[in-house]
Formats: sequence, structure tokens, C-alpha cells
Amino acid sequence: MATLTLPVKESRKTEEQEALITGAEAIAVACKLANVDVVTAYPIRPYDTVMQYMSQLVADGEMDCEFIVADSENSQFEIVKHASVCGARVFCGSSGIGWMYAMEPLTVTPALRVPMVALVGNRALDDPGAFGVEHNDALAVRDLGWMLVWVDTAQEALDTALIAYRVAEDRRMLVPLAISCDGAFLTHSQALVKIPSSEQVKKFLPRYDRGELLVHPDNVISVAPQANEDWVMEIRRQNYEVTERACDVIREVYAGFESIFGRKYGNPFFESYRTEDAEIVLLGMGTLSTPVKVAIDGLRERGRKAGFVRLRWFRPFAAEEIAKALERFKAVGVLDRDLSLGAPDLSGVVATEVRSAMYTHAATRPPVLDFLCGLGGREVTVRDAEKMAEITFQAAGGKPQPLTQWIGLRG
Repeated sequence: MATLTLPVKESRKTEEQEALITGAEAIAVACKLANVDVVTAYPIRPYDTVMQYMSQLVADGEMDCEFIVADSENSQFEIVKHASVCGARVFCGSSGIGWMYAMEPLTVTPALRVPMVALVGNRALDDPGAFGVEHNDALAVRDLGWMLVWVDTAQEALDTALIAYRVAEDRRMLVPLAISCDGAFLTHSQALVKIPSSEQVKKFLPRYDRGELLVHPDNVISVAPQANEDWVMEIRRQNYEVTERACDVIREVYAGFESIFGRKYGNPFFESYRTEDAEIVLLGMGTLSTPVKVAIDGLRERGRKAGFVRLRWFRPFAAEEIAKALERFKAVGVLDRDLSLGAPDLSGVVATEVRSAMYTHAATRPPVLDFLCGLGGREVTVRDAEKMAEITFQAAGGKPQPLTQWIGLRG
């Protein structure tokens, strides 16, 4: 396991350093830099590696926090929920069915205005038993008020964790945020990561301040009162207002991140790859971007004008920006690493959201195909991506295609 015990000369205290770490370890390093106060842990793979590394940082004296080993995922999320309303910056997370076991605290946290930051090491939901990546675990909270962001490199994982605290703790927001890292493909894969100095992070990330919402003996307030028909509508409307301003806050935070750290992410909500003159694009989330980009490069070498759009933020879903970015292509192929059984056209979650955005905001509506792929951790290969692109090219040429197709099935 990598270590960050590096000799730092006095003249380099404000400079970035590099370390060979995994995506999960990058999240742990971000929590250290953010001076997280309370961390709760309950092991379930592939998420557990972040807790193993964080416990090492605490044991080595490199991280100062309350590190609490809970008796379940449910307890884990309850502990940090209450710590947050008392003014502590918190972190926890889970994977797959562990995320589901915590559904009660996950459900109530947004309405309580708790800016909990959590990691979801994306894992297929049992049964059948599977440890490989799917996105349904994190997507289960998409309608509850959680913000959801997907990353595809260890560097982006570290940067996004710092961004997550700045966004979630903004007084205009105060809602929970889940960072999704594809299990194994990102949580366990090592890469060289630029680690910012604590001085840089202090400039970017102010201390967590709940103000008049702090639970304290000197500030007598109610948390989670029984409202019933008297105030539920008004409470729901307050959370709705948060989602209305979420995109603006995220843009501001990314601009501030770039000004301090110098790393540019362009459009915060999605990455565009070779789309300038593309005729068709593929669209997806997470680490499947690597084989897709390789496939796009190969298609380009053969004169096929294809591009790729990788979604970062799923909640908030920047519908207008996404629709305007996609309307100029002749066809769109969505790669869904999830299932939405019984959904319109039997498509996945991402495709359904994209079609809704296109219907509302696009001046033209190209065909939007959906490809269900990579479920249970099955690899999405370059050949798979090339096949999906060719099917999308056929739709662009006017040849009707099934709206939902399974890619990579045996037999």
C-alpha cells in the first residue's frame, strides 16, 4: 500500500507532490487535506480500501480525526449525520448492498440539510452475488436530494473530493454528496497523482460553518420534527430550491478550484472528447471512458467521425447544457452501466435522463440509442465500443435500430 510520508523541504511546503496511489487512497488523501473531523468505517469491498488507507494515516499520525468503526452501514451513516449537524466535517461511504442497508439514513439526510460527503465504490447489487461494478447502488438515491458525481481517474477522485466539500458545505446548499468510483477499475488501480499542499487547500476550502443551524446547547433548535401535513410541502420546497441553484454553485466552485490549483476541468458537468466535428457521439459515466476513447481514436484513424461525452455530475443533471451539446450530432449512443427494469423503452437510467433532456431543451432531436453494458464488472472492451459506435452510425444514416441493446452478452 502506498504511503505519503514524504520528506518536504521548507521551500516546497506550498508545492504539489506526486504519489503512486489508488483511486480509493486518493479520496483518503483528500479527506486528510480537508481536515475531516469525523470518519466512520464499516468494511465492504471494493469501498473498504479507502477506510484501510485512512486508518493507516490515522495510526501513523498523519491524519487527526475521530475514526469510528461502526457496527453496520446503517450505524455508520447515522453517526456522521449527527456529527455533521453538531458542526463536524464528516466522511463515510459504502458499496452495493451496504449502501442499500444504510437507506434509512440516506433517505432522511438531504431534508435535514446535512452536507455529508460519501464515497460509493460502485458495486453490483446482490443477488446474484457480484463484486464487480454497476452504477445502480449510487443511482438508488438519485431522487432523494443527494448530489451525485462520477470520476474516472485517481487524480479526478482527489480533486473532486475537495470540490465536493466546498459544494456540499456552501450555505446555499447544505446537502449530502456522493462521489462514485467504479469498483476495482478505479478504487484499486494505482496512478501517479498530484497531491496539493495543505496551504493550497486552506485557500480553497473554508472551515465548515452551520451558523444558526448548528445543534448546540446554546442554540436550541429542532432537528427532524414530526411535521405531517402541516409543513412537509414547505420542507420539500426548500430542498427543491437547493437543486435550482446547484448548477450555479458548482460552476463557481470549479472556477475557484482552477484559480488556486491550476487544473482545468472545462465544463464541470461533462467532458467532451473529439466532438468538435463528430457526426455521432457515445455518452457514458465512469471508467468505461478509457476503452471508449481508444475506440474513438481508432475510428478517427479510419475516417469515422465519432466523439465521446463523459458525464461527471448526474445530480444535478445539467439538462439544458447536455441537450445543447448533443443536439448537433446525427445520433447519440448512451452506455448504461446500470439497469432500470420496466423503464420507458426498457432503457437504462442515463439514457432515460438524456432523452428527457433532449425532449425539453434540444432544438433538434437525433436518435438516442441505449446500450446496456459492463454489468457486474464485465469489461467494456475497445471492440465493444467500436460496435456501439457503428450501430450509432447506422442510426445516424437513417437505418432504424432498436432503442435498447445489450452489448457483450455471451452466446
